[in-house]
Amino acid sequence: MNSQIRVDRIACTGHGLCADLLPELIELDEWGYPIVLGDVPYDLTRHARRAVRGCPELALRLGPAGQRGTQT
Repeated sequence: MNSQIRVDRIACTGHGLCADLLPELIELDEWGYPIVLGDVPYDLTRHARRAVRGCPELALRLGPAGQRGTQT
């Protein structure tokens, strides 16, 4: 089962570290805020966890795909 990264847009301050740690799934917009490109495939789960742990603002969450969350 795939996972999904959700971004707490209020907590995020646009450091951009998540995109450095998981460039396969996270891009930055023109202001440096993350855009999640899709669900996390099983083979990238370890990297996704590292990106979530590495967020200095604790603005990322990893959970089951298909659930609604703060990320849009």
